[in-house]
Amino acid sequence: MNDLVDPFVENVFMLRSLGIGVLVSLCCAIVGTYVVLQGLAFIGDALAHGVLPGVAIAVILGLPAVAGAAVGAAVMIGGVGLVTRRSRLSGDSAIGLLFVGLLALGVLIVSAADSLTGDLEAILFGEFLGTSIGDIWFQAVTTFVVAAVAAWSARPFLLLCLDPDQAAAMGYRVAVHHRVMLVLVAATIVASFQTVGALLVFGMLLAPAGTGALVTRRVGSMMVVAAVVGVLSTYLGLLASYHFGWAASAAVVMMAVGIFFAVLIANGIAERVRR
Repeated sequence: MNDLVDPFVENVFMLRSLGIGVLVSLCCAIVGTYVVLQGLAFIGDALAHGVLPGVAIAVILGLPAVAGAAVGAAVMIGGVGLVTRRSRLSGDSAIGLLFVGLLALGVLIVSAADSLTGDLEAILFGEFLGTSIGDIWFQAVTTFVVAAVAAWSARPFLLLCLDPDQAAAMGYRVAVHHRVMLVLVAATIVASFQTVGALLVFGMLLAPAGTGALVTRRVGSMMVVAAVVGVLSTYLGLLASYHFGWAASAAVVMMAVGIFFAVLIANGIAERVRR
């Protein structure tokens, strides 16, 4: 039992990492549920990787990385809207173009800037074990705002996921609420990438919510399951990182993905037994 608890009791950095991991899990559970239900996985993945050039430029200029990530996310969302309005390309095509373009730009900036050599690992894989009190407060405020907006927009968000035409017929401004949902996705990614990293933040957004989708069909229940899976993945991933020397963010995401596939296999076995 000591091996399961002592790492968090005896090490302040582990306790802080667990705290911010719980907040990230709650935030990603709320937004990830809508990402799964409305099929926003592609734009979520694009946003997660599209922040890379903004973060790289911010680090070079000595600015907060989160500011660069916010600018990168804004460019991604604005660029998709611009391309779809000014061309005949579909939304997916616009997202794909911006995705590869911003990712390529980020790689070029990182490869050309010698000053980023020491920061590259933190940008790509986060600093889970280097969490500060300020990071926890920032994540807490973001989680609160995301939860408040999601609660306020719960009904139109649900209708968007089920039937956008019905949402419009009931008087909801579908385009506006869709943009609000995208902003929540971007805010979650921007706030969480410092912990999990630009390459892995999408895993925490998708895997726990995907697990929730496997075991329940109610939105509220999906969020609860996603939150539980996220928190459990954070705890197990940090514990494995401590005892085996694994990269913390990668261990947490792998735990979340592993739980998803374990539930998927269990569901398949249960279905065969019932038949």
